[in-house]
Amino acid sequence: QTIMPWPSLPSLFAIIMGSNHLRRFYKGAILATAIPCSILYPSTASAFVQLPVHSPHNSQPTLSVVYQQRLVHSSSVLQMTPSIDKEEKSYIDKLALILINSKKEQLLARSYGKGVFYTPGGKREPGESDKEALIRECNEELSVDLSTSTIDRYGTFEAQAYGKPEGTMVRMTCFRVLPRDAELKLEQLVKASEEVEELKWINSSFDRERLTVTGIMIMEDLKEKGLID
Repeated sequence: QTIMPWPSLPSLFAIIMGSNHLRRFYKGAILATAIPCSILYPSTASAFVQLPVHSPHNSQPTLSVVYQQRLVHSSSVLQMTPSIDKEEKSYIDKLALILINSKKEQLLARSYGKGVFYTPGGKREPGESDKEALIRECNEELSVDLSTSTIDRYGTFEAQAYGKPEGTMVRMTCFRVLPRDAELKLEQLVKASEEVEELKWINSSFDRERLTVTGIMIMEDLKEKGLID
């Protein structure tokens, strides 16, 4: 008894696709077989895609198109790393003053109608340097006049901007007043301006739900360095 060998996978598909009747009858079976075959026999995947396909109706997707779509989804699941285009982040640049009192507490402000506190400061206006912008903002919010000679850069913090769409980041450049004696004098001078509903001195036990993300980052950094309790 003679046993006929099975045709190769590409040859089998070529035979089926050459007959209109077989193509219609076996279309579902081919689709169901294509994906696992491409996984078990990756070398045959390109042959499946390259097969000549003729569709009598242009509105219907050809087998090659459907197969390619299925293959992409299958690959994503197997690799567990589907390709996702990440949106570019946009940044809001702000300046802030870190002010620490004699009790090792940090000064925060809260705007009218807002539930969270923030580090006093704001955005630059055209033509302003960082220190010029910070001096203006502190005058407007804290009713104090700072000097450029006593302002020293502390660090920069980046996080998701509070109340903004996802991907909108705030880049906050923070400053301190030095020497320490000059900083302590401000403890008795700061007061909420008309723009600010409340000023509050806090330590590291303050409720984090009432802080912005950058506020939490700054507070924890100050605590780690032993600057606040």
